[in-house]
Amino acid sequence: MFPSFRELAAAVVRGVDVVEYLQYHRGTWHGGPYDPIAARFAPICVPVATQIVHAVGWAMGAKLDRSQACSLTYFGDGSASEGDFHEGANLAAVFCAPAILFCQNNGWAISVPSNEQFAAPIAARAAGYGMPGVRVDGNDVLAVYAVTRDAVDRARAGEGPTLIEAVTYRIGSHSTADDAARYRDEGEVTAWRERDPIDRYRTHLLDAGTIDDAFVRACDEEAEAWVADVRAELTALGEPPANEMFDHAFADPPPTLLHQRRELLGDG
Repeated sequence: MFPSFRELAAAVVRGVDVVEYLQYHRGTWHGGPYDPIAARFAPICVPVATQIVHAVGWAMGAKLDRSQACSLTYFGDGSASEGDFHEGANLAAVFCAPAILFCQNNGWAISVPSNEQFAAPIAARAAGYGMPGVRVDGNDVLAVYAVTRDAVDRARAGEGPTLIEAVTYRIGSHSTADDAARYRDEGEVTAWRERDPIDRYRTHLLDAGTIDDAFVRACDEEAEAWVADVRAELTALGEPPANEMFDHAFADPPPTLLHQRRELLGDG
C-alpha cells in the first residue's frame, strides 16, 4: 500500500502502530518510525500524487520478481490532475504492472470543484491508457470492497493494472487552514452527510440481522477507549524539537533562515 497523508484507516487495517503513524503528523519523525517493510505500508507521501509513481515502480519490480503481490495506491481527484498520475498510469499499462490506482474523488481539490478540473469521469481515462476503469459509489462500503477485490485478483493473475474512481464527498474543510464555507454551499454538504458510508453500512448490517444494537454500542465504547488511549500516548510524546525546522533544510543556510533561527532559538 502506498498512501497519501489521509490513509489512517488503511494503516489500521495493515497493523501499523497508530501512535507511530501519527508521530509523522506531529512533525516528530519524517515518515513515521513504523517499519514499512513489515507492515507492507509505505511511508506517507505529502507531495501530491508522488505515491502513484512509487506504487507503479514497486509493482513493476514485483512483476520482475515473479511475485504474486500487487500494489494499491490512494490519491484524490486533485492528484489525478498532476503529471505524476498520467506518468504512473501510462507506465502501469505499458508494462502490465500489478497496480491498483484508487482515486478518492471527493469533489474538491482544496477549493477547486471537479467540474473545473475535468470534463469526463476520471475512470474514463483508463481506456486511453489501455487498462480497465471502474467508477463506484465511494460511500458504499461493500461496492468499494468488491471492485477493489476484483482489481487485486486481476493484478495477481498477471492481467495488469486497474483504475478505480470512488465518488464521495469531502464533508469537512480541506485542512485546518481552509474555510470551505467560502466556496461551497452548506446544503450540498448536508445532503452528502446523509449518505455517510459508516451510517449506511451500519444500517445495512442491522437490517440484515448481522449485528444488533448491543454490538453497535460495544463497538462505539471500544472505539472511544481506543481513541482516548491513542490521544494520551501522543500527548505524552511532547513537542518535537524546534531546531529540527532548521537542521535539515540547507547544507549552507541562507542569511534569512539563520536570522529566523536566532530569533526563535537564540543561537546560530
